Amino acid sequence: MYQMRGKTSIYFKILLILGRASYTQIIMRRKILLINPWIHDFTAYDLWAKPMGLLYLASTLRKNGYDINLIDCLDPFHPDLERETGTKAPKRLPSGRGSFFKESIPKPEALKDFPRRYGRYGITPRMFENELLRAKKPDAIFVTSMMTYWYPGVFETIDILRRVIPKVPIVLGGNYATLCKDHAARHSGADIIVKGEGEKALPGILKDLFSDDLQFLPDKDDLDSYPYPAFELLSHMEHVPVMTSRGCPFRCSYCASHRLNDGFRTRDPIRVVDEIEFWNRKLGIVNFPFYDDALLVDRERHVIPMLEEVLKRGLDCVFHCPNGLHLREIDAPLSKLMFRAGFRTIRFGFETASTRRQNDTGGKITNEETKAAVAYLLEAGYNGNDIGMYILCGLPDQSASEVRDSINFIRSCGAKPVIAEFSPIPGTPIWEKAVKASPYDIEEEPLYHNNTLLPCRGKDFTYEMYRELINMARKPL
Repeated sequence: MYQMRGKTSIYFKILLILGRASYTQIIMRRKILLINPWIHDFTAYDLWAKPMGLLYLASTLRKNGYDINLIDCLDPFHPDLERETGTKAPKRLPSGRGSFFKESIPKPEALKDFPRRYGRYGITPRMFENELLRAKKPDAIFVTSMMTYWYPGVFETIDILRRVIPKVPIVLGGNYATLCKDHAARHSGADIIVKGEGEKALPGILKDLFSDDLQFLPDKDDLDSYPYPAFELLSHMEHVPVMTSRGCPFRCSYCASHRLNDGFRTRDPIRVVDEIEFWNRKLGIVNFPFYDDALLVDRERHVIPMLEEVLKRGLDCVFHCPNGLHLREIDAPLSKLMFRAGFRTIRFGFETASTRRQNDTGGKITNEETKAAVAYLLEAGYNGNDIGMYILCGLPDQSASEVRDSINFIRSCGAKPVIAEFSPIPGTPIWEKAVKASPYDIEEEPLYHNNTLLPCRGKDFTYEMYRELINMARKPL
């Protein structure tokens, strides 16, 4: 438990009792620093990534009167990047995706024998320290996390925070903190570990740290009660991600969506378009990636009225779906509507052409449904190279020939196969099978979840076979 500390805290308590300061004025003097940490990995690429969890928390905290600052360690547009590194800024595409700046760093001990270079993605540590010194000293620091095996970037971030601004409580949330909470509690150095959605934990955290009671908190069951994410805290807005729902109604064996979200909830489609129009007309944003896990589910009440409203309002937007859409929802009318409304980057979760494994992993699509869906999309105006189909590679007991057959099947449909290397995730239905299949200690060391290792591939599935499959998938249609 953290309490308000020092003479300043006592002074404000007295002012409140005497009626000379409002509760909001006192909270306004409290400063919260939000940190999006580095990625440490063999490879990383920015597919429209933004720290949405932090940005939603930021807008909620602001509505309660807190003074918010954010440091994005992954910022590819940081004004000091070229001067600090002596190199050109990372290459970015007009659509909003692109590269991060990368520095080679020593591999962690657990990965030292893997024959690839390891790097820190994002701004340099000196730039981060300068940002900390320029910022107002915070009363608390909130750090997010993403992939479980990216935790070394989180730890480096926390180490620097402890050194540069010591004695400030650090709260760690996000995917790694949720999926590997015990590991984070033992090793991260954070004071508080948050599991699950941050807004749900926020009142308890602020009560523990400062004895604060929030005056505003969105209804977790009504996503339209959430204020828009605080994108203005970012240094550059080339695109704006949109979340029209949280969670997913499916329970695919390899997916952790049900562990990261409190059930499946959707927004009012008209309110979603209100937000898109706000960013489009007020700030000129054109590119909008969707972060949903299940954007097309319940299409008649969700995505169809949303896209019809986009067309009705004449919004000039381009939409991207890197997360993987559900193929079973695709028919001729929806394909045409998506094309007319501006869906350009479309990716689908196909996973495998093996009927047995389709059933084992969740049964969300069949080969015949896939053929029909691709035909609808091609007829609507999409080029085959526009239609990306994720194929899982490296599942427990999966053979190279299964992946090869899946690539050939997708190509025969006229779509583009996209290899997605399997990463075992704690708490998923396939986790126990992954633990038995992996030669690595994936239960104790999250670094071994790294998909670059293909940590659950069988002995007969060699890296030479894997590279052949990558080259095969990349051939033009």
